[in-house]
Amino acid sequence: MALNIVSRQQWGAVPPKTKDSLKGIVQRVVIHHTANPRCKDQKDCVSRILSIQRNHMTERGFDDIGYNFLVAEDGTVYEGRGWGVQGAHAKYNNHDSLGIAFMGNFNDDTPSIEAKSSVKQLLQSGVCQGFINPKFTLIGHRDLGSTDCPGNNLYPVLTQLSP
Repeated sequence: MALNIVSRQQWGAVPPKTKDSLKGIVQRVVIHHTANPRCKDQKDCVSRILSIQRNHMTERGFDDIGYNFLVAEDGTVYEGRGWGVQGAHAKYNNHDSLGIAFMGNFNDDTPSIEAKSSVKQLLQSGVCQGFINPKFTLIGHRDLGSTDCPGNNLYPVLTQLSP
């Protein structure tokens, strides 16, 4: 299955207020869930991502959507901040990490084979392009703070995501 990445332009992202580049190669990949219902098609996913971006920028005061990438149940990857850009997804831990959010609430849902496969391919692509250290550490958001994220059904499968 070829990796399908929907660009910021394609999903209608609002331009970021500012954009900070990562100072070096990504050492850690932090897996999240969006903690809202899964989206059923691209139109629904785009609507949900625009809502997340709006929430992050207006309610939380972020410069942009917090995640670098978001992944839908069908395996489609949506560019958040993208490669080489510092995210706002794990407080005090954004300087050397990449944030990838599975779209859905994984305290309720189980991650799809397609979404897991796409994350694996995305990570492999990041390593091949020199954005991610080949010896990166893969962790769940809960490993960095007091949260359920990425959900009780996603956290146990993190080991399956490394390329």
